[in-house]
Formats: sequence, C-alpha cells, structure tokens
Amino acid sequence: MRQAVIGSILAGFLVSLAPAAVLAGPIDRACNSSPRKQKSPALCACIQAVADQSLTRREQRQAARFFRDPHRAQEMRQSSSADNKRFWLRYRAFGAQAEQRCS
Repeated sequence: MRQAVIGSILAGFLVSLAPAAVLAGPIDRACNSSPRKQKSPALCACIQAVADQSLTRREQRQAARFFRDPHRAQEMRQSSSADNKRFWLRYRAFGAQAEQRCS
C-alpha cells in the first residue's frame, strides 16, 4: 500500500516536471508549430481538447499531418475509400466543434 502511494506521488511529480510539449497531443504540437499567425498556445490546447473528445489518437495523428501538408486534406476529402470518407466525416465534425468551442 505504501509503495502504491509513493508511486502515485512520484508519478504526479514527474508529470508536473515534464515539458508541455511532451504532454501535448499531436494536434496541439502541429498547431503550435504551424506558420499561421492566428495560433496561440491557448487556442492550440483548446483544439487538442476537442480532438481528445472527438477523434481517436490515430485520427489525431492523421489530422495533424494536415497542418504540415494542407494538400493531404484535399486528397483525403476527395478519396473514394470508405475509411477515408468515414474519417473525413469525423474530421469535419471535429472542425465544427473546435470552431464553436475555441473561437
């Protein structure tokens, strides 16, 4: 029991010392590294919070690539793949939620 308590305290301490970039999700990291002038750490964190609620981790990584290569989003949108179509619908819903909550 004592070891479990010490372990949880130590884990909490280590998390508090970890740099924010390590704890940030893929959307947050991509947003903060994008060249867009409108970005801010608070905005990127908000968008990541919405992504955490609406996209899987895999989908978040896929969406983060759009920040580096916007043309990839266009290719995904026009794809005839059923998987890509499902992703695109979820991505659009995520975008609408992020716009509503984070603006």
